[in-house]
Amino acid sequence: MKAINTIRNIFRIEDLRNRILYTLGILLIYRLGKYVTLPGIDPSQLENLQAQTKEGIMGLLDMFSGGAFSQASVFALGIMPYISASIVIQLMGIAVPYFQRLQKEGESGRRKINQITRYLTVGILILQAPTYLMNLHAQLPETAFVLKGSFFTVSSVIILITGTMFVMWLGEKITDKGIGNGISLIIMIGIIARLPSSLVFEFGTRVNGSGGLVGLLIEFVFLFIVVLGTILLVQGTRRIPVQYAKRIVGNKQYGGVRQYIPLKVNAAGVMPIIFAQAIMMLPIMLIGYSSSDSVSGFAAAFSNMYGFWYSFVFGIMIILFTYFYTAITINPNQMAEDMKKNGGFIPGIKPGRKTVEFLDTIMSRITLPGSFFLALVAILPAFAVNLGVSGQFAQFYGGTSLLILVGVVLDTLQQIESHLLMRHYDGLMKSGRIKGRTGSAAII
Repeated sequence: MKAINTIRNIFRIEDLRNRILYTLGILLIYRLGKYVTLPGIDPSQLENLQAQTKEGIMGLLDMFSGGAFSQASVFALGIMPYISASIVIQLMGIAVPYFQRLQKEGESGRRKINQITRYLTVGILILQAPTYLMNLHAQLPETAFVLKGSFFTVSSVIILITGTMFVMWLGEKITDKGIGNGISLIIMIGIIARLPSSLVFEFGTRVNGSGGLVGLLIEFVFLFIVVLGTILLVQGTRRIPVQYAKRIVGNKQYGGVRQYIPLKVNAAGVMPIIFAQAIMMLPIMLIGYSSSDSVSGFAAAFSNMYGFWYSFVFGIMIILFTYFYTAITINPNQMAEDMKKNGGFIPGIKPGRKTVEFLDTIMSRITLPGSFFLALVAILPAFAVNLGVSGQFAQFYGGTSLLILVGVVLDTLQQIESHLLMRHYDGLMKSGRIKGRTGSAAII
């Protein structure tokens, strides 16, 4: 009953209702764009491309593009080039003084950073679009290409670049006029779009093969446990008590007001997985550009995302990148300085260097289990495949896809709840408020 009343309250608020409908309309445009095939390609001859993108790393790329990659769509490259450019700009904001100055200039600096990110995205697309066309020529029969030659190549590159830029524009419109998190929502809707077909395929496999419905039920129970654990990973915090001295008006005594510093168990968010996955894509490039049998064999072993060596190296890299990204996003010196300026201190810890050392030690300790669990979530699809789960459905057992789904859903619900509470309506939960990824690294 409360859920029905909450839905009614959502649609009673005109501004919130318009934002939700606007967001759904933009997402519908994005989904329809998946079916617009590149001019000059026969859409009835894409079987080989679709077979290539059913599982493995190519399947992961197809998932992030919402299935447009396997359809040779104008949106085939998806939003990932923009994500890659955003990651590069974030790293440059740590190492390059020019970007550090831009970050401190407020709104004008943010606009310049966004402009540079767009230019870098175009540069990445100029490299990726011809590579995608090369893959099309390798996978599709010659009869699939209605147009050929330089005209087809140049026009297709321009269309692929324009398609990704248009998807970026759609994401920005959702952020400005919708319910926020536009880019994240576009990625999430692409991931969810593959869930029904993967579920039907897994159901058919279980019914007609080994395990039956009991095996399918066990899979769903395990998936529920993984999703619950991922939610705890996204929301988990360790609270450190901080005593703020507050002067009582009218006398010389001081009263204590205890507050807390919430430190995230996974302050790095999904970024370590994205960094590690970008590096793990290198074996595919080695296979494509090297003629050495030994190198190709080595690269082939590491391009199997369900194999032992890929999963082992992938997990180790995620643990290392989690510590790296936490170190550059959480600054104990700044936290200690802010506490000192506000007259606060950690009970039992001296202000200054001792506080910095204490915060650094606490962050190292709580990051360790968070990094291990993040690595476990990332390689869970490999365990699922080896236990008999189909490669299509295994992607929803962990990895970047599950973290994105959980994080974006929590963020979106938090946005909706904020609108409800601001207008004195009940929130989405009976007790407490929904916590998203505030304070942690989001997708972009």
